[in-house]
This record gives sequence, structure tokens and C-alpha cells, in this order.
Amino acid sequence: MRNIKMLIEFGCGRTDAGVHALNYTANFHTNSNMATEKMYDYLYKYLPDDIQVKSIKDCSERFHSRYNALNKTYLYKIYNSNYRNIFSRRFEYNAIEPLDIDKMLEASKFLVGTHDFQSFTTLKSKKKSTIKTIYSIDILKKGNNIDIEINGNSFLWHMVRIIVGTLLEVGKGNIIPTDIERILNERKRQEAGPNAPAHGLFLKRLNINNKFREVFFYESITY
Repeated sequence: MRNIKMLIEFGCGRTDAGVHALNYTANFHTNSNMATEKMYDYLYKYLPDDIQVKSIKDCSERFHSRYNALNKTYLYKIYNSNYRNIFSRRFEYNAIEPLDIDKMLEASKFLVGTHDFQSFTTLKSKKKSTIKTIYSIDILKKGNNIDIEINGNSFLWHMVRIIVGTLLEVGKGNIIPTDIERILNERKRQEAGPNAPAHGLFLKRLNINNKFREVFFYESITY
């Protein structure tokens, strides 16, 4: 393996420290003609225990794991209880105050669509557009567990965590749902809620251009 060069050139995106990925994709070039099954075995053996490679496939030279993505889905997991779930605490945010899911759902509707998300990013560069499209926001509650899924064409730095943090403030009654429209129009970071903690966030799914779809293998993971 020492003589084989494998350079990870492109990942499908950057995640903050503490954020997880259920389906992360990267592409690389190598000077090796080793079978992908053998590469998988090496990676399984030498990668840290908190990384699991699902599959390795040969793909077109034109494939780019970031730019061939049509949209991404993020999942944020919340445990809404004043009794901490110690076995899953590294993979969900423990919100102690009761959350009003109906108000959170009402607020989320103002975020769906194409908007300027300047209020929902810590990005300070003026060179990058802050106009993004969110296709859907789903909030599902089962017992004390709340899942927030956000699907969009692309996301700004900290955008998902700020959206979740703002929806949490709505759920606590600190922000009213109709304020979301004003927050978007203000285009000021301080108008939105805080960053939700990183450890509750997962990159769940990448939807890829059809001509490269065969590269991908997804397996459902539940916690």
C-alpha cells in the first residue's frame, strides 16, 4: 500500500467539526490498478474506527463529487426531554424546554424557496452569493425524538445549523413564525437564532446527476 498513491481531490462538501455524515462522497485519482474490492479491504483495515467506507467504484474522469450533486439533504436530530439520553448524546441535541412543533412547521414554510440567506450564515466574504434554494423542510416527531430534514441545492457556511437554531427559538416561543420573513429581509446574522450544536447534524444524502447515479450506493442507517 506504501507504493500506491491515492489522493483525495474532491469531497462533496465541508462539514464543521463535530458534524456527522451518513453518506459522504469523495473522488480521487490513483496510479494503482488494484481492484476496488482490494482497496476497500485496505481502507477498512487502516481507517479510524469512526469512518466506514460503504463502497468504492471506478467512475468517469468527468465525475466531480461536489459539482455533480443536484441537491443535498441534511438531518438534525433532537431529543426533547429534561432526561438526558446518555447513549445517544453524541449524535443528537438534548433540548430541555418543550418545543411547539406546529409553530416550527409554520416557521419553516417561510424558508422554503429561493431566498437570500445572508441572515443564516456566518460567511463574511462578499464574493460568494448568499442566494440559495431550499426545496423542503420536514419536521418529524416520534415520542421525545424530533428529526428536522432540510433539502436544498447547496448551503452556506453554518446555514443549516442557524436554520435549526432559529426553528428551536420558534419552538421555545422566543421567535414567532411570521418573524422568519422579516429575518430573511433584514439580511443580518444577529436577527436569526444561534447556531444549533454541531453534534446533532448529519449530512444524510446527496442526489447526483442521473448520468453519474451508478457511482452511488446508499444504505439506510438508523440511530
